[in-house]
Amino acid sequence: MMVPIFLILLVTAVIFAGIFNSLIRYRNLTHEAKSGIDVQLKRRHDLIPKIVEVVKGYAGYESNLLTHVTDLRTQLSAPQNSSNAHILENDLSATMRQLFAVAESYPELKANQNFSQLQKTISEIEDQVQLARRYYNGTVRNYNTAVQSFPAMLVARLFNFSCAEFFQIEYATERLVPDITL
Repeated sequence: MMVPIFLILLVTAVIFAGIFNSLIRYRNLTHEAKSGIDVQLKRRHDLIPKIVEVVKGYAGYESNLLTHVTDLRTQLSAPQNSSNAHILENDLSATMRQLFAVAESYPELKANQNFSQLQKTISEIEDQVQLARRYYNGTVRNYNTAVQSFPAMLVARLFNFSCAEFFQIEYATERLVPDITL
């Protein structure tokens, strides 16, 4: 009679440990994915001063837009909570689209090799940011599914695993395809 109870406890412990380890794995993948977004955003932030300097040479009277880009970058360099950072990052993305739209008014700026290369690099980084955000949302989906599924939800509650937030667009206008021709 003692052996079956011991086996039941052992099997239960193994299942419990497996569930706990999978929750840890999903949570770590979510953290890694969030870090991937941060890496791409850092790359973008490092390029912004360069593109602002190139544009300044051609677009003197567009200083309000350039000032706004610089201010947003400065604000994002300071420590802040993640919900505020999402809002600022979305605002920066919209402002960068405006900055590239300004190039339409300056044919010599569009022809400038530095501007063209910076624009291409930032466009590639924006693609990487978008991919990183999609990967993050996929890992959040998997993690949240694990946290909310039975029997893992019992282990999750016991160890205070909570659902993670998806990365979402802050403004409905960002869902629209921008009308920019460069």
